[in-house]
Amino acid sequence: MKLGDICEIGSGHTARGRLEVSPEGGRLAVQLRDVQPDDDLAARSLQRYMLDDLPERHVVRGGEVIFKSRGEPNVAASVTTKLEEPIAVILPLVILRPRAGLTLPDYLAWAINQPKSQRYFDTEAQGTSMRMISKAVLEELDVPLPDLETQARIVAIHKLAKREGALLRHLADRREQLSSIILAERARAGRQKELV
Repeated sequence: MKLGDICEIGSGHTARGRLEVSPEGGRLAVQLRDVQPDDDLAARSLQRYMLDDLPERHVVRGGEVIFKSRGEPNVAASVTTKLEEPIAVILPLVILRPRAGLTLPDYLAWAINQPKSQRYFDTEAQGTSMRMISKAVLEELDVPLPDLETQARIVAIHKLAKREGALLRHLADRREQLSSIILAERARAGRQKELV
């Protein structure tokens, strides 16, 4: 199905001038630099900004997907349903609100981040100095749409594979550290033998 058929696509808030950080009173906001693929926005430390009279359409409460329409790569991150408070979304981020019963937010973000979707964005991107994906291009993205149970399984397996990769990288780092310690001890022991 086309992305435009399975979710409502809306823009983030247009900031007039520079956003003023306000740790004591402002509202949490997500900007371009805050969105990474396979990321949980609730786990990130977002900054607070003075954003008065922000329309509800520029706010996420959980269950949405945020898409980076500018720069590279043009990736998406789902917004967990465990948000402690609403988060403002700032342009050029795009808010995707999945239609109930059609797709899971985590699955939609996964599908957008897949190589096939990224190749589509590569061919349809506009701009020379700053790559941009228009709303029309985004609406036409073809998203495979299995049943919700299959979507949930795909997401679960994807998360397990990412976790396995992270654990394997951590294990490789630890092995390298252990090897360095053992070799350094052997070098010291060999030097002491020479001196005796």
